[in-house]
Amino acid sequence: MENFTAYNPVKLLFGQGVTGQMSNNLHSFGKRVLFLYGKGSIKNNGIYDEVIQELKLAGKEVYEFSGIKPNPSVTDARRAVRICSEKQIDLILAVGGGSVIDTAKAVAISAPEKLDPWEVFTRKVKPSKALPVIAVLTLAATGTEMNMFSVIQNEEINEKIGFGVPLMYPKQSYLDPAFTRTVSKEYTAFGIVDLIAHALENYFGSGEATLADRYVFSIVNEAIEIADPLLADPDNYDLRARMMWAATNALNGYTNYGRKSGDFAVHALGHSISALFDTPHGATLSIIYPAWLKFISAIVPERLVKLGEVVFNDASIDGCINGLTNLFRSLNSPVTLEEAQIVGKDREILKQLWINTKAAGYTYEISTVDYDRILSLI
Repeated sequence: MENFTAYNPVKLLFGQGVTGQMSNNLHSFGKRVLFLYGKGSIKNNGIYDEVIQELKLAGKEVYEFSGIKPNPSVTDARRAVRICSEKQIDLILAVGGGSVIDTAKAVAISAPEKLDPWEVFTRKVKPSKALPVIAVLTLAATGTEMNMFSVIQNEEINEKIGFGVPLMYPKQSYLDPAFTRTVSKEYTAFGIVDLIAHALENYFGSGEATLADRYVFSIVNEAIEIADPLLADPDNYDLRARMMWAATNALNGYTNYGRKSGDFAVHALGHSISALFDTPHGATLSIIYPAWLKFISAIVPERLVKLGEVVFNDASIDGCINGLTNLFRSLNSPVTLEEAQIVGKDREILKQLWINTKAAGYTYEISTVDYDRILSLI
């Protein structure tokens, strides 16, 4: 096991009605709030009104920024940074799923020093301060509510990248599973794919960490156990709660402690699909993951065998790969590019973007020849 530092400063409030505690918890964060949210669904399900009421009770001056897209855009982040400067914003409140919260983090790390978010994410400039972020989660998937990472997309160059520094941890996160009841079956399924992918990206990292491995297996098994019942009964609070907590734990650090790093090549390869074709993030992961397992199966066969044994009741490489593929299929998430309507010359365009961005993970090298092989498998 590697040396590690366990650190997670997020104050996370979980359960039905926890957002009602927000007004009492915001007094130390300043008066002016930038309220970020998506395309307006929170106005239809009552979440918007509940949050606004809490902000009024806390005596905040609220400025709204709506329209955050499912694949978060650096253009939106830049606009929000300008608003922070113009309105002298003290606090960013993100109400939504991973895209909204990721955008809030990008804005928070850029606004105090009037930095360009893309230059921050590409490490051309190094921020030294950040605005505080409060997150109210409405879609369980990414785990961003309890980690320091954010992903942003630059539409001008078709690139989507991640970045994270400790300054980007949310100060507080409010997780009410009832807020996710109106999430569609499709995006609930994509969220299940995403949380499984996060857990496995750490499992296939470098370094031996047996307790972390068992944590990964538990999270994946929890996701599998709730998947069919939840998609059949999406209004079920207990199942929504189990999914929400599983997604948070898949990427809040605990699945990685004791390793050198996770890998995250599947995310890097999938980000290019999102950037080019606006494919939902979870769908890109279900497309890439089975192919990537085939790619690494000769390198770490024992990892696939163990995963197959504990999760899919088949202690073999094929049992692992087929088990994960069939799981994604059962969720109606695509497992090939063709199933995502990405065909013909689009495949070569995708390969070229992988080459241009040097899409890879942290553990296993990927060459141009490897891109050809992975592409042939999807």
